[in-house]
Amino acid sequence: MDKVNVTINGITVSVPKDYTVLMAAREAGIDIPTLCYLKDINEIAACRLCVVEVDIKGAPMRNLPASCVLQVQDGMNVKTNTPKVRNAVRMNLELILANHNRECLTCLRNGTCELQKLCDEMGIDDIEFQGAKREAKIDNLSYSIVRDSSKCVLCGRCVSACRDVQGIGILDFTKRGFNTEVAPAFDYSMKDVPCVYCGQCIQACPVAALRERTYIDDVWDAIDDPEKFVVVQTAPAVRASLGEEFGYPVGTDVTGKMVAALKRLGFDKVFDTNFSADLTIMEEGTELLSRIKNGGTLPMITSCSPGWIRYCELNYPDFLENLSTCKSPQQMFGAIVKTYYAEKAGIDPKNIVSVSVMPCTSKKTEANRPEMEVDGLRDVDYSLTTRELGDMIKRARINFKKLSDEQPDRIMGDYTGAGAIFGATGGVMEAALRTVADILTGKDLEQIEYQAVRGIEGVKEATLVLPIEGKDTPVTIAVAHGTANAAKVLEAVKAGEKQYTFIEVMACPGGCVHGGGQSHVSAKARLEVNPKVSRANALYELDRSLPQRKSHKNPEVVKLYDEYLKEPNGHLSHKLLHTHYVKREAYVVEQEEEFEQMLEKLNK
Repeated sequence: MDKVNVTINGITVSVPKDYTVLMAAREAGIDIPTLCYLKDINEIAACRLCVVEVDIKGAPMRNLPASCVLQVQDGMNVKTNTPKVRNAVRMNLELILANHNRECLTCLRNGTCELQKLCDEMGIDDIEFQGAKREAKIDNLSYSIVRDSSKCVLCGRCVSACRDVQGIGILDFTKRGFNTEVAPAFDYSMKDVPCVYCGQCIQACPVAALRERTYIDDVWDAIDDPEKFVVVQTAPAVRASLGEEFGYPVGTDVTGKMVAALKRLGFDKVFDTNFSADLTIMEEGTELLSRIKNGGTLPMITSCSPGWIRYCELNYPDFLENLSTCKSPQQMFGAIVKTYYAEKAGIDPKNIVSVSVMPCTSKKTEANRPEMEVDGLRDVDYSLTTRELGDMIKRARINFKKLSDEQPDRIMGDYTGAGAIFGATGGVMEAALRTVADILTGKDLEQIEYQAVRGIEGVKEATLVLPIEGKDTPVTIAVAHGTANAAKVLEAVKAGEKQYTFIEVMACPGGCVHGGGQSHVSAKARLEVNPKVSRANALYELDRSLPQRKSHKNPEVVKLYDEYLKEPNGHLSHKLLHTHYVKREAYVVEQEEEFEQMLEKLNK
């Protein structure tokens, strides 16, 4: 690519001509402050904190341009630390703070807030402008996400993440002037709009305007209740992110310390969702083979991601029959712990409280779906995020870094490498292929790493030749992550442009490793590290380190079928481990009068 020479604070750098000044400054080792900027997602120059002084071959540019959108030119001379720039940045930062809810000490993002960090870096010790505060509108009606308008800085990062990355667009700027806010249309709650609760808006938000709905106090109450037997499961991706809450580099595997911390928190048993990920492969792989052999609905689409399931129910109900009927690993685990485990341990299942720790905010809504229960007992009682677990460990005053590694409890704590890679996009597909290929060939295949389904490309495709019914049969697969990419795949199938046998979809970009409940990584840090890649690499490394890497070789899963379920997709399996889906309306309008008022607002 052609390059241009740019001078920044007296340092000349040669950079690609499509770079912005912000990117060029980083090449020169200069950090320009930003707030609204989020690489490849939100580059709109709204906050005006990245302004610089520029002249091109001696001709000064008018005003102070925003470096995040200003493309470099040959001979450009940039200054980032002049009195004019410093005063402008400070004034713009104070204007943002003037009507912001500044109750920082009691804020959930205290310590991880990007606005707070900027104030510290800029030495903000007083605010000259004292304006009216934004009205605090708290929307906490959904099971997953809470929106607080008083914390919003109108950066637009959540809007871009929802609209441009996920292709959903339930958040946007509403009203005008000082009353401008980011919200769903017509002041609807996020409960009543086609939100899939993926939490990518939370990941994008630099402050605490969007956060998960927390169930920490409910879990503490259960742990402190002597009548309750509280068990916890941890998802594959959690171990690749939890360490970030305690200062570890992004993508550090902290499985052993995580287990040790959970035991010290007071959980009666600490299990692993990787176990039920292996179980899911047994059920889902068998279902896939059954559909292929018996003329069932194809392509079959994975059902592990609750955000994706809700997206399909809302936007592509014609594909509901294509969805695997398998519950997600979270829900399978909950169903087994209150039946098989309760029986083995001699515990009344009514006294068991099932807690999950997930990288996902949508799991909270999934746990509360009406159908996610067996014989009147909820599969999962409370679902926490990675961040919530980090908060619990901190509140319990546990020194995480000094913990010795411990192992999860058995019966439902053993897992294979296939279960571990569930957290990365393509992981479910790869895990399924490892088992399905062995079953079809009748061999213990050594080549089990399917590189074609790995990586963070939006849509990945591959064709495998497998021996089905004694005949070599091409099996075409696709992997999509992010709901916008899922839509591309489904539209291609609808149009007859693509024919697949098996499709994996994860609602979050990168899969669970970048779920809405994972540890916050600032926009600045994302310029140095890609959390999707680093966390996925941790899971693949864990996979390679384990003695067993195929789900059907998990000894605890084998024992579960021998002693209890008998066979995958059998009668008891369908009762406990399978579910159904329903078409959902995009907008919930409870009364005709409310709908008429909405139309009246629109006409005005």
